[in-house]
Amino acid sequence: MTSLRDKLSDLAERADDFLTRTRQRLGLLAPLQLLPYRSYGTPDRLYVKGRLLTDKGITEPDPNDSRWHNLLNMYRRFDSNEIAGAQVVVQAADGVEHPVVTDEEGYFTVNLAPQSLPEPIDYLWYPVDTLLQQVPAPFTLPDALRARAHVLIPPADAEYGIISDLDDTVIQTSATHLLRMARTVLLRNARSRLPFKGVAEFYRQLQLGRNGKRNNPFFYVSSSPWNLYDLLEDFLHLNDIPPGPLLLRDMGLKRADKKAESAHHGHKLKEIDNVLLTYPKLPFVLIGDSGQEDANIYREVVRRHPGRVLAIYIRDVQLPDRAQLVEKVSDDLRDDNVEMLLVQDTVQAAEHAAAHGLVFTEAIPAVESEKQKDETAEE
Repeated sequence: MTSLRDKLSDLAERADDFLTRTRQRLGLLAPLQLLPYRSYGTPDRLYVKGRLLTDKGITEPDPNDSRWHNLLNMYRRFDSNEIAGAQVVVQAADGVEHPVVTDEEGYFTVNLAPQSLPEPIDYLWYPVDTLLQQVPAPFTLPDALRARAHVLIPPADAEYGIISDLDDTVIQTSATHLLRMARTVLLRNARSRLPFKGVAEFYRQLQLGRNGKRNNPFFYVSSSPWNLYDLLEDFLHLNDIPPGPLLLRDMGLKRADKKAESAHHGHKLKEIDNVLLTYPKLPFVLIGDSGQEDANIYREVVRRHPGRVLAIYIRDVQLPDRAQLVEKVSDDLRDDNVEMLLVQDTVQAAEHAAAHGLVFTEAIPAVESEKQKDETAEE
């Protein structure tokens, strides 16, 4: 039986589509924008995901942008005009074209088996072109609207992968304090938002590993909506944090079952499962924080994928009850021979990683040095 939530979702989607088409007929919409997202795959299977929207008019972030400017950009991100029913062609390097139609929220996804691969960029990233081929009335097809997707394929000699949360793990968000989080998320941009001290260097050291090839892949799993993709992508780039697929969440109202796990828990667990199933021979390091459900989610990952997790680092958000929960989960995991460490800062995590052969010992002073620079920058 269709739930009230699903009926409301369908009604909202139809109303949104009607308003978008009406605004197009009146000439009130900006030009179309094709947005492929970073994704991942294997030499035998590529997963390409993106979205077709009208251009939101968001400019490059500047540290001098006013709070009002940042708030307006955030409004534009969520007041998106999605284009449903358009045909996008994903053009693989082997010359085969894969047509796909955008769904009611403008998303398109293609899972393809390439006969050959292009030359990689930075060892890990394989370019895949996307082209807008057809649009529904009353829209007009732009001339040659195309964009390049980047698909991560870990090399055969990668030592391990890293799956990391973003909010309050990489980016200072204050998710456990509603008012403070609202100020941070709504009034700051990719340049004015702050990383946790030393996290960029720690992540670069994990990507480097012990083979010195800097080819350990990162995957970022977050409950943030896809509307924030550009902000998060810019944040990683501006802070020199290793790029990776951003596995974000749809904002839709629908839920498969009212008895289902929380949207946060279920989304992150599903995405992590998919990553581990895609790379069955690759072990992983998991990184999160104690503010939400990361400890419980990672315990479930360990139980579902025995022998695949090398270590788990949980950043302490300084809430005693959350710290006690992490310690309890950590005790539970001793029988699984997986160590979950509640860390106060990235230096403590780097020390543990070096002691367990995940990074070079020289990584410790490098992380300490960057942590001190980040502390000075905040003063």
